[in-house]
Amino acid sequence: MSPSKLGAQELSCAPFWYFRTRPDIIRLAAMMQVRLPLSLPNVSGLLQERGIDISPETARFWWSRFGSLCAAQTRRKRIRQRRAQSNWQWHLDEVFVKIDGETHSLWRAVDHQAEVLETFVAKRREGKAALKFLRKIINRCGSPHVIVTDKIRS
Repeated sequence: MSPSKLGAQELSCAPFWYFRTRPDIIRLAAMMQVRLPLSLPNVSGLLQERGIDISPETARFWWSRFGSLCAAQTRRKRIRQRRAQSNWQWHLDEVFVKIDGETHSLWRAVDHQAEVLETFVAKRREGKAALKFLRKIINRCGSPHVIVTDKIRS
């Protein structure tokens, strides 16, 4: 059966289609590398303690192939949990930085749990840059209940 003929329940296993190892084991190895600051031998050692015998090179391959997928799933899960809270708010800030001798404005959005949601660098300080930043973060994280700023004009 090809991946295109999979059912809806099996569709989450589609990226793992050609691997002999179970998808939950691959996800576990990738998540250990994404969420915890562990070295590859430490990841393979922790999995060996659980009865899963893999080499550090296999853990590196799984992390490079599936790490971004696991990180995106974790990000979506965190955002869903944060939206459920009644105080879902963002703090927006603008700072001027010099990059190659030119002044740029750096925008940053932080949620109420002090996690950086998005950063954005613009050459000019203008309303278009601020709107572009807001559209980008709303598309990625959804809309907040409250937006807190330091009363910047843009």
